[in-house]
Amino acid sequence: MQPEIKSIHGVAEFETDERCHIQEIANDAGDEQVSIARARVEPGITTAWHKLNGISERYIIVSGQGRVEIDALQPVDIGPGDVVRIPADSPQRITNTGAGDLVFYAVCAPRFRQSHYVNLE
Repeated sequence: MQPEIKSIHGVAEFETDERCHIQEIANDAGDEQVSIARARVEPGITTAWHKLNGISERYIIVSGQGRVEIDALQPVDIGPGDVVRIPADSPQRITNTGAGDLVFYAVCAPRFRQSHYVNLE
């Protein structure tokens, strides 16, 4: 890995089949250990039940309100400043329970690869 600054400016946001919007800020071969994406879920939307094979994930909540469901845990309400730890291979989804967008950073280790994404719906 080389020293580098990754900027969100100029990174296009795209909508996923998972029902959220993503900006991939850092996900490349220059850092196989981790990827970082900004996720945005619109009010009233619940993302698809899914898991990441062999990839653990952290959500760092920036703004908005939500409810996260992970594996067999009871649903938990989350808000700005909360960190959600999701072990690899764990079924998960998140619901925006607020009036505005739910925005969070998704940090994956090792880095996210689409081939590891499993839609459980």
